[in-house]
Amino acid sequence: MNERERARIASLRDFMSRIGHEFADPALLDEALTHSSYAHELGLPGWNERLEFLGDAVLELIISEQLFKTRAGAKEGDLTRERSSLVREEALTAWGRAIGVDTLLRAGKGARDSVTDNMIGDAVEAVIGALYLDGGLDAVKSFVASRPADCKRPPQLDAKTALQQHCQEGGGETPRYELLGREGPEHEPTFTVRVLRGGEELARGTGPSRKLAEQGAAKRALETLQQS
Repeated sequence: MNERERARIASLRDFMSRIGHEFADPALLDEALTHSSYAHELGLPGWNERLEFLGDAVLELIISEQLFKTRAGAKEGDLTRERSSLVREEALTAWGRAIGVDTLLRAGKGARDSVTDNMIGDAVEAVIGALYLDGGLDAVKSFVASRPADCKRPPQLDAKTALQQHCQEGGGETPRYELLGREGPEHEPTFTVRVLRGGEELARGTGPSRKLAEQGAAKRALETLQQS
């Protein structure tokens, strides 16, 4: 065993200590923290995508159970939205960074210095899959319960996401955005966008970028719909 392998084992042991689970099969955890780019580069037979697939389903089940028990008066749509916000990439990435997944994730040379939020979030789900296989649901529940407080609260939705959820309640149509114009000098443009549901214009928005104009239109549309 070379120095790098010994350092990897020590890092994984430290991680197990931090998450409160000693793996009977540490190779599962190592695989969960191995990105496909690294595996392909070294010719390894396995990486974390299959564990991520499993972990995604296990996490959704556990969060669903928690919400079912703690949000007794909530409607199905509210529970679905809250669950989605708790398992979305931003929440998983924050969780992963808090416990050091970003520093333990093995990636290929091209991605080593630029591990993305998506890679970190996927690795958290893979760790959950590994925990489930190694210790069952109880091990995963303990891990989920120990996540940082900031990751237990649903992040505030941006206006476009909130509008989409509002419009889709009860099978409604997804809003779409249409660029109406771009004015002003190249270095200081103003974009005008409108948001439509079906053929109906809900609102318009302006901003220094198309993205911000769309957010403004979505915010105005939400305010109008919530008042009606």
